[in-house]
Amino acid sequence: MILPFPRKFPEDAAERSVADVAQARALLATLAPGLSSALARRRFALAAALQQAGDAAKLDRCEAAVQLAYARLAVRHGSWGEDFHAYHNEHHILEIFDSRIERLMRHIGVKALSLDDWLLLGLFAACHDLRQREPAIYSAGVGSNERASIEEGLRILDLAGFEPERDAFYYTALELTIAGSTFDARPPAQDWEYNSVDLVQGGGALASKLDIKLDKHVPGWRDRPALVHALELALIAADLDTANVAEPFARFVETGTRLCQEREMRCHRSTDDPASALPVFGFLTDGQERFFFDLHRFNSQVGRDAFSAAKQANAAPLKALTMSLRARIAIGGKPASGNAVIEALRLLTREIETRGLR
Repeated sequence: MILPFPRKFPEDAAERSVADVAQARALLATLAPGLSSALARRRFALAAALQQAGDAAKLDRCEAAVQLAYARLAVRHGSWGEDFHAYHNEHHILEIFDSRIERLMRHIGVKALSLDDWLLLGLFAACHDLRQREPAIYSAGVGSNERASIEEGLRILDLAGFEPERDAFYYTALELTIAGSTFDARPPAQDWEYNSVDLVQGGGALASKLDIKLDKHVPGWRDRPALVHALELALIAADLDTANVAEPFARFVETGTRLCQEREMRCHRSTDDPASALPVFGFLTDGQERFFFDLHRFNSQVGRDAFSAAKQANAAPLKALTMSLRARIAIGGKPASGNAVIEALRLLTREIETRGLR
């Protein structure tokens, strides 16, 4: 480990239930055949780089790690288990692995990064949100969910056939990319268990401040090229993680809605409950605006090149959407529930797209 984390996130039931790559593949064969298509697309995109490197075993190890991480998250917080999280589930892995990384490849070209870099970003996509139920305790600015995900991610590398000495780059870079994906805002409410992302209070991706954390905790890191490069990848990874702001507008709105639904679940409120109406309304108006306009920044040049224009295109539609939602609530009075707010939001999103604001 690079940063001085206390190591205290042992295996949990989900990790024990999908103990190795073979078990993961057996589950994936019947429950998630779509992952194999995503892996095949990535293999095709990297074909030339793989041929030049002459090391197909490296890709095999990365694919095994992605498969194991995907199955673990699907069991722990996804559609295969009993603790479903509307946002942080196995589908979020594919949002980054299959969509946003592919988009980055198209914008900057596969040759802009090395084969190791592309494979590492895929591992980040699979491993960065493995844990979501850890107590909100920070160490060196890194959230406990992220620290637990780092520890499990490194165990996954071991199980997928990586070796710490031979593959030191992957261990180092996976740690720093997951650490950098932490948002440094703290939960504003006592009943909020969420400890990774807070769209309502200030903050931003730790990646933008990770050099300062390294200065404090890892003296001399700037003289270690592997750490300098890992930090560069952490900036790119953080941009991929938050590039929902650059998705097609309706998809961007839906990601915010899913995150809101997850937050309500973590606050022990059903979105059918009248008590959820105002929190959902605040999250989908003030919270979304603050995240989009105040908190979110692309940290890497390649992230800006690939996603900034699409984010900017979403700015006016988002303003129109939140203003319209506020107006509708002002006219109609307090909504009956959080679901009523969400239904109104989706209707207004369709209207905005029909009018051609997006």
